[in-house]
Amino acid sequence: MSITMHDVARLAGVSIKTVSNVINDYQHIRPETRDRVTAAIEQLGYRPNLTARGLRSGRTGVISLIIPDLRNAYFAELADAVMRAADARGLSVIIEQSGAVREREIGLLGGERKQRVDGILYSPLVLGGDDTHILDEVDTPLVLLGERIFNGPTDHVTMRNTEGARAATDHLLSLGRRRIAVIGARPSESISSAGLRLAGYRDALAAAGVDYDDSLVEDVGDWSRSGGAAGMRSLLASGARFDAVLAFNDAMALGAMRVVQEAGLSIPRDVAIVGFDDIDETRYTLPTLTTVDAGREEIADVAVRFLVERISGEAQGVPPREHLAGFRLVQRESTAAE
Repeated sequence: MSITMHDVARLAGVSIKTVSNVINDYQHIRPETRDRVTAAIEQLGYRPNLTARGLRSGRTGVISLIIPDLRNAYFAELADAVMRAADARGLSVIIEQSGAVREREIGLLGGERKQRVDGILYSPLVLGGDDTHILDEVDTPLVLLGERIFNGPTDHVTMRNTEGARAATDHLLSLGRRRIAVIGARPSESISSAGLRLAGYRDALAAAGVDYDDSLVEDVGDWSRSGGAAGMRSLLASGARFDAVLAFNDAMALGAMRVVQEAGLSIPRDVAIVGFDDIDETRYTLPTLTTVDAGREEIADVAVRFLVERISGEAQGVPPREHLAGFRLVQRESTAAE
């Protein structure tokens, strides 16, 4: 027998109308009532009839998540977090991949797709600060993710890239490492994940009185395992001396670790390695990888909440909001003291 709204109301001790108001994100609900109804929905496994709700409200109960590439473990895990955050609010998620192609990043914001969703979570990888006019033209509620556009016309949820990279570098410096190489830098960029993380790395070196050395900075282009492996091979072939590596994401760190071990070097005795993102795989590598947890769960939850508030009108008249998620350094075997 399927679970009905009546069952939820009975378990929560409220009226059916109250359950409906919670499901439809009606703003004038006491927090304790909303929590009780939400708990009953989760306990019973109730799923709203999205079609009927859409006919009544003019909404679909569906939001869109536009990301560059699901093959990137960070974006796959972000998508999972977004889907769970949306599900807790009675929403479904359509995932679209832009492939980091400018025309597709723009095209996914328009056309018939907009009619199928109530709002959009948007993580561009190519569009930048000069493209805010494109977001101005989107009449569907939209929340921006990532580091490509700041001070735009929409709510924006992102991570503390500079602070996270500085914390990772500080950790390596605290271990006595002074020749810290970087994999994934793009020195020509300032407003991007690469640019902001490079700034954090440089800040940490400067604070410790360690000179910045271009020979230790690898621009690999592709933030993948193969890119990390290529960056490490380049470092080894150059003859540069280094005793630690900060990879600007975990995938590159994993590729670099493989090459380091193939070269007969020990991690962390010869080379300590830190990644960024705290993807699930980092818990099971040999050695396990020290990394920066940049607040993926918080990013997903706040982004969905912001979007729901824009869809419902609860945030009507509120200026664009920017939220920077908290982060933490997760210390594991790849930097453990021996």
